Amino acid sequence: MESNKYLDDISQIKNMMSKSSRFISLSGLSGILAGIYSLIGAYAAHTILTDANYIAKPINRPILSYDVTEQLFIIAALVIVLSISTAIFFSKRKSKKSGEKIWDTTSKRLVVNFLIPLVTGGLFSLILIQKQFIGLVAASTLIFYGLACVNASKYTLGDVRYLGMANIIIGLVATQFIGYGLYFWALGFGVFHIFYGALMYYKYDRK
Repeated sequence: MESNKYLDDISQIKNMMSKSSRFISLSGLSGILAGIYSLIGAYAAHTILTDANYIAKPINRPILSYDVTEQLFIIAALVIVLSISTAIFFSKRKSKKSGEKIWDTTSKRLVVNFLIPLVTGGLFSLILIQKQFIGLVAASTLIFYGLACVNASKYTLGDVRYLGMANIIIGLVATQFIGYGLYFWALGFGVFHIFYGALMYYKYDRK
């Protein structure tokens, strides 16, 4: 009996240490919805690029006009805003249910470590657009987002690392298939997020 009590105490201590060092209020539902937003955004971007005769010309693609670039930027911004808003909403709901704070030292570290590679990648992608290296934009966003996930995984669920590594890999593969970046983008930000979100939901949220 004393041995079982000792093991239970150790288990509780480990649980408390894990909760204090990791932000565990991420919701699988937010991942699923982020993936859906990304797929809708990818479809909208594909439609715009097709109308601009960009996708229809695998060789000697025309330089994107300011209007087309602006439309793509708006789509990307909407996907990001919706994804972040959804993540905050479900994280708040999950943390409230478990009686935990959503904004503490751990969550601050998570955000900082996530944003450093993400903001760097965003600025790098804007430079690529400025220089009209459009074919590498999707690959670069996947790679830097993957790095952001890996970097932030130390402060949240370890499964986030695998999502990051998967995006890094397909981002690197996408660099070898210029012109098909949008499809890789839909795979990484869309399909992978839906798969990851569903896995996290069944693994953690249903408890």
